[in-house]
Amino acid sequence: MKTIKLVTFAVFAGAVALGAAAPANASSGKMYGDPVAAAKYWQEQQYDDCVLMASADVIGEITGVAPTEEAIIAKAEATPSTVGPGPIYTKPANPDDPDSGEGTSMQDVPRLLSQYKIKAVITDKDDAAESGIPTGMTALEHALGGDHKVIVSVNAELIWHEPVEDKDKKGNPEANHAVVVTGVDTAHDVVHLNDSGSSEGRDAQVPMRLFVRAWDASDDEMVVTN
Repeated sequence: MKTIKLVTFAVFAGAVALGAAAPANASSGKMYGDPVAAAKYWQEQQYDDCVLMASADVIGEITGVAPTEEAIIAKAEATPSTVGPGPIYTKPANPDDPDSGEGTSMQDVPRLLSQYKIKAVITDKDDAAESGIPTGMTALEHALGGDHKVIVSVNAELIWHEPVEDKDKKGNPEANHAVVVTGVDTAHDVVHLNDSGSSEGRDAQVPMRLFVRAWDASDDEMVVTN
């Protein structure tokens, strides 16, 4: 499972135009999740810790108090990783280069959340058949509709409307960033995100088909609280 270590993008490029006419079937759509309520727990990251900051956001949504970046870093540094030796996260040694660390594995999110007495599971397309934990847009909508919190792994450049930098051997986008999905608006085909990697990431809104493509870079990997 790839370690995610993307740092920040100073300005959220290509914001979605919300003034466009709604699709013809808008009346039959609905909002899954509550992006307005979730927006208050967004924080911008200062290090290569998008996974930690997405976790802090979810902790805030569930408990009402989100850990600060320094607090959740300290917790991650004191918690053994589930995927290798050492802690879940190590703060970059060079403060002048916040992207010089090793990042964090999405596989460690359930263990990190458990330190705050929050249970969660992780799944993706490969694991779904064996674990019985589904993924994909329908599963995402059901999770949000059931008041579960969801962290996903995506390709950042796609949701930021930037040229894709991380690609696999076939030239496909690779996952390099973690965000919290706070809402899916099926009436307007928009996905709401709390994105710590963008200075305008509080309730960032991206077209659904663009989100689907960015999420596909991780084989629809997601962590769902339960």
